[in-house]
Amino acid sequence: MNVVFESVSKNYGLINALKDISFTINKGEFVFIAGPSGSGKSTILKLILHQIIPSSGRILLDNVDFSKAKKPEIDKLRRQTGVIFQDYQLIPDKTVEENISLVLDIINFLPDQITSRVDEVLNKVNLSSRRFLFPSQLSGGELQRTTLARALAVSPKLILADEPTGNLDVENSWHLLKLLKDINRQDQATIIMTTHNPDILHSFPGRIIYLRNGKIEKETPA
Repeated sequence: MNVVFESVSKNYGLINALKDISFTINKGEFVFIAGPSGSGKSTILKLILHQIIPSSGRILLDNVDFSKAKKPEIDKLRRQTGVIFQDYQLIPDKTVEENISLVLDIINFLPDQITSRVDEVLNKVNLSSRRFLFPSQLSGGELQRTTLARALAVSPKLILADEPTGNLDVENSWHLLKLLKDINRQDQATIIMTTHNPDILHSFPGRIIYLRNGKIEKETPA
């Protein structure tokens, strides 16, 4: 899935979260969005998810213009997008398997195919042995791999990862990044990951869009 921002600004009252930013992310790219807290990283992801709308400018996903798209088109794009949150956002009283199954049920996945799909994504993130555990019984790395499995369950064209290593130790951070890189290479999913961790940016190959004060400060190629 390709992502295009054309002169996008986003204001929250008197606060200018994004100021006239433009970029294009092509299908199958792995792109880091970097910058300090408050630079606008999470706002970009919320705009892509259509959780908020821009104050000005245009956003296109898969060549669909959000400003002209009907709700069914937006919903279809949303179903093709997997999201990984820093704080996991798992349902605490549901098991790993149930958290993933719920997402598939929401997108009207055929009931007799849900179990096999859950098997597939849990194998991919090496969590098959933890499927019947609850979030409170998992380590930080296992929680984040569960959110990755949940994101992968919908066979996404686009994966948005919002500071996914923020709550992880070094070993689990690198393991998660390797999984994301493998998925990007094998499935050709576009991946956009926000981070302010310089070690990740310097050690992992990938295009980087640097933000500061709501503006693109610079870009570096992959």
